[in-house]
Amino acid sequence: MILVCGEALIDLFVGAPSRIGLSAEAVAGGSPFNVAIGIGRLGRAAAFLSTLSEDTFGNFLAGKLAEAGVSQSYLQRCPNPTTLSVVATSASGQPQYSFYAPDSADRALTPENLPSPLPADVNAIAAGSYALGVEPIASAVETLLRRESGSRVISLDPNVRPRVVGDLTIYRERFERLLAHAHIIKASDEDIHLLHPGEDLVSVARSWLQRGPRLVIVTRGAEGPLAVLGTATIERPAPRVDVLDTVGAGDTFHAGLLSWFDANGLLVPERVTGLSDAQVTAALDFAAAAAAIVCTRRGANPPTWDEVNRFMIERA
Repeated sequence: MILVCGEALIDLFVGAPSRIGLSAEAVAGGSPFNVAIGIGRLGRAAAFLSTLSEDTFGNFLAGKLAEAGVSQSYLQRCPNPTTLSVVATSASGQPQYSFYAPDSADRALTPENLPSPLPADVNAIAAGSYALGVEPIASAVETLLRRESGSRVISLDPNVRPRVVGDLTIYRERFERLLAHAHIIKASDEDIHLLHPGEDLVSVARSWLQRGPRLVIVTRGAEGPLAVLGTATIERPAPRVDVLDTVGAGDTFHAGLLSWFDANGLLVPERVTGLSDAQVTAALDFAAAAAAIVCTRRGANPPTWDEVNRFMIERA
């Protein structure tokens, strides 16, 4: 089972103004939440560790987890309100976010409320995004990853949100502390530009690799993903699709990557350490196909395993 930790929120998609006002659509969101949903949709065992509000939005989010088959055994509830993320999509399909999250539920997890011990069937933990930069959940996640890194695969996605985390220096310091406890890093080119302005993507990825992880993957949108492991650098093309928007594409890539490793019996620490170039290439292609499918849909709506397989066969 893959335990995903972090925020869950409501994405409020705002459309073009009309004579009456702005049109809007509320959908489930949050990077770790999307990863958990993506893993569940792909048919792998997943659980979600977070705190959801007892409000209507919190009930809606819990329902979406249930629909995707994601275990709620580690889910906590509280009276704090649900975070609201207002999403305005640019002409190129890129999402632009504004966050409304004072004292919200998804940042309420504390180190004292962490599950202990984790059962043996939890073979991996995925975390990241602004849950690494807001308290008390940031301290809770760091405590969990430090505690569990010796026995389970740890996969981190910084998914940097400067407007939420505030001081990027503090965020970067925590992320870099956690490199020593991570096996896999999945980051976007935008994440690297924010954390290391002006530096080369591969150089940054290799510097991270030297600090503990066994595999670092950088997604680059239409340019496709690249991976560094050992002395190798692997680059793969991104499938060409008609993009509706890119919301949830990176999260779906992360879900696809972990799901492929899990389905092939590779999501355990000693096997991640021994990954071959061919295995990483296959995982990148599967994850990129899953992400491409999401780009053809509105919002974070990840595919099933069969949908990804059909997509790849059609383009073989």
